Amino acid sequence: MKKLTILVAFIISTSVFISCTDSNVAAKGKVSKEKLSKAKFRDLEIKKGTASISFDKQVYDFGTVNEGDFVETVFKVTNSGKTDLVITNAQATCGCTVPVWPKAPIKPGETGDVKVRFNTNGKPNRQQKTVTLTTNTVAGKERLTIKGMVTPKAKI
Repeated sequence: MKKLTILVAFIISTSVFISCTDSNVAAKGKVSKEKLSKAKFRDLEIKKGTASISFDKQVYDFGTVNEGDFVETVFKVTNSGKTDLVITNAQATCGCTVPVWPKAPIKPGETGDVKVRFNTNGKPNRQQKTVTLTTNTVAGKERLTIKGMVTPKAKI
């Protein structure tokens, strides 16, 4: 019985190894140097026409504030690309941080404002919040950060 189990295990493992090597051969035949160079050229052409984004700052340190204060900042967004920059969404890491972004496309060379408001109520001590922008840039996602220290309310 033990010999039969070993034989079955050997046959199964051999068939797995054989099937894996056959698919590798088929995959190697599908990828040619010509197709690879065409794909690289295509990717470069696509990147030439995409929107590009730049910021006046990507991190805002609000310093030290008291718990219960509202912290607000504006991130200047510039379209440094060749096509319209579209920000489709802006999402913060928690509900205490609210981003407001331009809904209209930003033309090449123009700027827009991403306003971020952070409610420190119930958020004592060191804080760091991230706003993720979903864009039509090559990366697709851009991150903005606000951080600082929130002095806790005095306990009664």
